[in-house]
Amino acid sequence: MSEQAFLVLTALAEQPLHGYAIVRAVQELSEDRVRLRVGTLYGVLDRLVADGWAEPDREEVHQGRLRRYYRLTDTGVRELSAEVARLSANVRAASSVLRARGAL
Repeated sequence: MSEQAFLVLTALAEQPLHGYAIVRAVQELSEDRVRLRVGTLYGVLDRLVADGWAEPDREEVHQGRLRRYYRLTDTGVRELSAEVARLSANVRAASSVLRARGAL
């Protein structure tokens, strides 16, 4: 799973969000390391929807513009949980090696 997909799924884990809110949430979650452009965001969302990990939730008109909201599916929750477990295991392994070298 790409970092971008991981962060988008994490952003959607709390509540359904529209595109701009996802961009802001990803930027905040990554502490400004990841800044999604609109084209990149919708490419990631298209893949997540195709994989069944996210789905459209609703559409609203806000100031004359259509906002499409997305939400995490149950499959998306399972995939995000599995990725968190995988990343956590990698961090534990790397931390153990670095502690043994006195680097942590």
